[in-house]
Amino acid sequence: MVLPVPAHELPDPIELIRRLKEARTRYNVRVRFKDGREEHGAITYVERLGRGRIIDVDREFAMDFAIHDLADIEY
Repeated sequence: MVLPVPAHELPDPIELIRRLKEARTRYNVRVRFKDGREEHGAITYVERLGRGRIIDVDREFAMDFAIHDLADIEY
C-alpha cells in the first residue's frame, strides 16, 4: 500500500527546483512523489515549464512529472 506524504513534510518548491537542477547531472536519482510512489533513474528538467522526465534505462521505463507532483529528490 502506498501512503501519501503529509503536507507538513513537503519541502519548499524553491528547494525542490534547486535540487532538480543539481540532479540533472547525476546518473541515478531517487524521486518521491506526493502520492507515495518512488522512482529511480536519470532525470531531465525544464525549469521554465516546471516539468521533467525520469528515465530508468535498466527497466526501459520513462515517466513525465511536474514540480507540484514531487515530494522529495535524493541523489
